[in-house]
Amino acid sequence: MKRKLLSCIVALIMSFLVVMEVSAASTTRLGGQDRFDVSINVSKNGWKTSSTVVLANWDAYGDALAAGPLAYKHNAPILLTKSNVLNSRTKSEIQRLKTKSVIIVGGSISVSENIVKELKNMGISVKRIAGNSRMEVANNIALEMGNSSRVVIADGFNFPDALSIAPYAARNGYPILLTNKKHNLDKSTQNIINQRKITETIISGGPLSVSDQVFKSVPNPRRFGGNSRYAVSANIAKAYFSSSSTAFVTRGTVFADALTGSVLAAKRNAPILLIKPNDLPIAIKSYIANQGVGNFTLLGGPISVSEKTNNTLRHPIVGQTIVLDPGHGGKDPGAVGNSLAEKEIVLDIAKRVNSKLNQSLANVVMTRETDVFLELQERVELAEKSGADIFVSIHVNSFSSPSANGTETYYDETHAPKESRELAEEIQKELLKALGTTDRGVKKSGFYVIKNSKMPSVLVEIAFISNGNDAKKLADTTYRQKAADAIYRGIMNYYE
Repeated sequence: MKRKLLSCIVALIMSFLVVMEVSAASTTRLGGQDRFDVSINVSKNGWKTSSTVVLANWDAYGDALAAGPLAYKHNAPILLTKSNVLNSRTKSEIQRLKTKSVIIVGGSISVSENIVKELKNMGISVKRIAGNSRMEVANNIALEMGNSSRVVIADGFNFPDALSIAPYAARNGYPILLTNKKHNLDKSTQNIINQRKITETIISGGPLSVSDQVFKSVPNPRRFGGNSRYAVSANIAKAYFSSSSTAFVTRGTVFADALTGSVLAAKRNAPILLIKPNDLPIAIKSYIANQGVGNFTLLGGPISVSEKTNNTLRHPIVGQTIVLDPGHGGKDPGAVGNSLAEKEIVLDIAKRVNSKLNQSLANVVMTRETDVFLELQERVELAEKSGADIFVSIHVNSFSSPSANGTETYYDETHAPKESRELAEEIQKELLKALGTTDRGVKKSGFYVIKNSKMPSVLVEIAFISNGNDAKKLADTTYRQKAADAIYRGIMNYYE
């Protein structure tokens, strides 16, 4: 009996650890010394074997822009080669995959006949999809893929928009057609659209990439634009990958890593997010935070996606849902004193905490963002519905005697007592350091919002609005920012 009980306990502990591991942010880098290594590591990560490989030129993106959906159709990785000689590492990967067929995208200038001969000498059948231009190559790939109800149109002379839409297009079997240098469609491209019973046209990129003339000429167009390539990739991700907790991240100014990673992203039902080497653009940060994305595959080495970015993405707070609850509001002003109202102070501080947490890629839910009244039960229900990982209720204190002063943080032992206490201790510690207030301690209490919230929950009393010295700090925007920074650091400490 004891042995069975012990086994059950161990199983429960292991189950808990597995859940924690899944929910924590993580990064996997598929890098290497160059783009050949990246493509091979993508291949190794996604395919034990593959009867088919798609082969493209390592340095000329034009012919390869539309290759993602074709590769996905054949469940094939995209590998790279120089134009005249089959890269030795690529050759070894083809052998590892036990490949029987290679599809070359592009003409003999992109991938020479010498490479065709070498592949055939390896006992591999070779098919080339070519054309007189990159637009024709894309058209011929579309014909190879067969009929579909939708098509994608992207800029044929710039790669980011085509590669951002590639995972979605690939997964759904939609061919990618390309515009010419005037950002219009060649006649042969227009013919493909006219001949098929297209129900919707997805346009990746703004009017400078795919003209308004094209937009008006195609069936049921839906455009994904933005003020940058980063915004376009974020907008596509929001529209088509809203339920995905995984994303592929790569440098937005290099085509090769995004190209070879696009098929694996499609297999994982994940978007490709384009970033700057050392920075996450605002649109990308917003997508990650708001969608609660917590698992990232980095395409490329540290030159493409820096270690700084890697460290940001794998912080435990990334993808966590944090509910901030500014107390009172509307008809309920909370504590009033020294010409101050609690509801206004705590809303201001909560907004400042929100801004900091968003920068750290947490998914923040505010119980209120304006001066409105919410019942205590409504606050708890909002936290439950949002799937909150922690709940932080922000208040200021008051007492009949003006001598009462200082900072205190409360937790309840009904749900997650250990975690709630740890969160309270971290926030209390940081507030004391930042504000220089009297330490009134971390305390247990049965306040409704923390007693009835099932996730780790705390209620923070920043300072006393009824005390002259504390009130001066609460009225000062500098101290409000210090309080917000302290609550933020306490939350970060808890996750670390």
